[in-house]
Amino acid sequence: MVKKIVLILILFLSLNSFSQQIDFNLISWNIQDFGKTKNEKELEEIAEILREADLIAIQEVVAGYGGAQAVAKLTDILNRKGAQWDYVISDPTNSSKYVTERYAVVWKTKHIKIKNRGKLITELDTLVDREPFLIDFYMADKKLTLINFHARPHNKNPEAEIKALTKYIINSSSEHLILAGDFNVNEAKPVFDNFKTEGYTAAVTNQKTTLKKACDGFEYRNHPIDNVFYSSLLLKTDSGVLDFVRACGNIEKARKLSDHLPVFLKFELK
Repeated sequence: MVKKIVLILILFLSLNSFSQQIDFNLISWNIQDFGKTKNEKELEEIAEILREADLIAIQEVVAGYGGAQAVAKLTDILNRKGAQWDYVISDPTNSSKYVTERYAVVWKTKHIKIKNRGKLITELDTLVDREPFLIDFYMADKKLTLINFHARPHNKNPEAEIKALTKYIINSSSEHLILAGDFNVNEAKPVFDNFKTEGYTAAVTNQKTTLKKACDGFEYRNHPIDNVFYSSLLLKTDSGVLDFVRACGNIEKARKLSDHLPVFLKFELK
């Protein structure tokens, strides 16, 4: 009888643990010039693309008031689509006039909590043009560290920035960590090799994420430079690129939202 009760208890605890396992969906997107240039209709279209996410990392938010206003408006639109959302916006990066940007992170509050509003990683200030933004989330009783990053252009040695940032991450104590952003470098390049050796995996491989100005035949995508890297204590359940263009005839309209496609990662915390 005692053995039977113990077995029932073990089964109950196992089922209860399984029921508490939650899949999270993170979307990372460089939304080109995200600020007052985006009108209400475009913000609505952006929200439709993002609404299935639980956590959103946005790069290229305009440093002035227009950027903060656009993030607030986007969050308000998302709040009207059936779930409760919150957001944080970073301080402007310590960059030259035409390089300075902000980062934004938006999330559904049902299963995701915060204890602070995040910070720019000032330790990397002299090594990068735009310091990455770091914020800790608490999900399913575990801490997830998210780093949001926009590297300098491909012709200005973004590899040096990536080397500095990945070294910083490897030396950190975060177990559950995601690095999301626009790296301006293909994840297959050697600069990411050490990062991968340390247990970090790219969500997508060899998938083009930028948009051409016009179609070349039937191809409207260009470079595979946006990605999401995740640590070994995250279990990927799905990932990919959200292609909201779908056909050459849509390229002009699509580029009004952004010249980049979003990348998504669905995952569980081990």
